[in-house]
Amino acid sequence: MVKIAFVCQRYGLEVNGGSELHCRQLAEKLAALYDVTVYTTCALDYTTWANHYAEGEETINGIKVKRYPVAKGRVQESFDRISAKVFSGAGHSDAEEKQWLEEQGPYCPAVLEAVAKEHGEYRAVFFMTYLYYLTATGLPMGFPNAMLIPTVHDEPPVYLRHYEKVFAAAKRICWNTEVEKAFATKRFPVIRNTPGIMVGVGIDGPQGELPELPEELRGKRYLVYAGRIDESKGCGEMFDFFLRLKKEQKSDLKLVLMGKPVMKIPEHPDIIPLGFVSEEMKFAVMKEAFALVLCSRFESLSMVVLESMLMGRPVLVTEKCAVLKEHCIRSGAGLYFDFYQEFAGCVRWMEEHPEAYQTMRESGVRYVKENYSWDVITEKYHAMIDGFGKE
Repeated sequence: MVKIAFVCQRYGLEVNGGSELHCRQLAEKLAALYDVTVYTTCALDYTTWANHYAEGEETINGIKVKRYPVAKGRVQESFDRISAKVFSGAGHSDAEEKQWLEEQGPYCPAVLEAVAKEHGEYRAVFFMTYLYYLTATGLPMGFPNAMLIPTVHDEPPVYLRHYEKVFAAAKRICWNTEVEKAFATKRFPVIRNTPGIMVGVGIDGPQGELPELPEELRGKRYLVYAGRIDESKGCGEMFDFFLRLKKEQKSDLKLVLMGKPVMKIPEHPDIIPLGFVSEEMKFAVMKEAFALVLCSRFESLSMVVLESMLMGRPVLVTEKCAVLKEHCIRSGAGLYFDFYQEFAGCVRWMEEHPEAYQTMRESGVRYVKENYSWDVITEKYHAMIDGFGKE
């Protein structure tokens, strides 16, 4: 059987980050066609990169996983200092960019040493997400079978000079959306002639019967947020908008949070944090929500938006993220807003137009099934991998 590999900063059943979950799902789906190996670190927490998993090989859902210890964890103070320097706009050196990449982490040269030694065993080696050390340092090493799944969006790091080398080194690029590809091609003109595919990610619905909702949610109307609870995900703005809505309108809506908090959650009787939940519970909570809300400006696809649509629930997203706005426009299953008044107006419009709301629910299900089926996506990867080196 043809062998392929993935290189990803974190990997495991407990890892619920967007690109990491994307990597695990893709590896498991492609295992029906290929012998798949994942190269990753022993880290679980992306804020510290502290070693959590045991070093060595293990098998997760049939996938061979090779783990290597992080050599140096993130020290927030020094990372903040070098970030202030490279993003100040005052100019910085290539050495400072290299320092930033190492401080951001996960600094794990052992993964790249292993890939450098073993890459010849694989038809393709997929580096997952452009941002972190393993991809940013590994791709420019010049592997002839290096593929990139960038999950790139408009954010400060993408303008560092070093990433020009990263994108230029990819032999193939796998895009999530047309918006992502257009932005990256504008930022990195060198990739205009780099072959690639528009592939996205497949969205799996729940497997089997859904669990009963937590008692505090039964019979309640609520907005739901799923993912890392972080300022970088727009959660501060989400909390501000929701609390203002509760103050200014007589609304019975609650805000339910699913995910790990890395910022302070406001204490309010109508904000209900559930913490990390199982996949089954995530879908159960989504299925009964009024809508999913996402204020994140930095998304290259957003699996939770697509999962919410698949569960028949519209989405409310920031128009500052072109990808999220595109999902709403193409699907007819969501509304987008810029400032608070628009957010409140979107909520009120959904409440006051039940027939249109029902149409949005149906449109979302159709959009996901037609565009994000795993059968379609794995076939695209298969065609690209099978054809690599035969052109």
